[in-house]
Amino acid sequence: MKPATAAKKLGIYLPATPPEFQAGAVTHAELRELQANPPQWLQELRLNGPHPRPEVARKLGISITALKANGMDAPLTTEEIRGLLADQPEWLRTARTTLAQERGPVDGDEA
Repeated sequence: MKPATAAKKLGIYLPATPPEFQAGAVTHAELRELQANPPQWLQELRLNGPHPRPEVARKLGISITALKANGMDAPLTTEEIRGLLADQPEWLRTARTTLAQERGPVDGDEA
């Protein structure tokens, strides 16, 4: 598979990967090995980023659409995400509330 596909399946930002990962094809066996036994560079990317849009949205508890609508379309590091969560701008509070309402009550919650 293409490196971009493998990066997407791994939940990582392709431009932050090593050049050898970006340059070559990844077999399904190699992808399974990366998932089962991530090398140091993959562990570091997953821990500190930069993270791709879907992962940024997940960590912030908002939709990808909300990221784009608020000019936050660039990859963010874990530290930058923590900063946003610690001192939430109004758009982030609104987007988190909106997504929570769209998802509805969690199992076990009363309606």
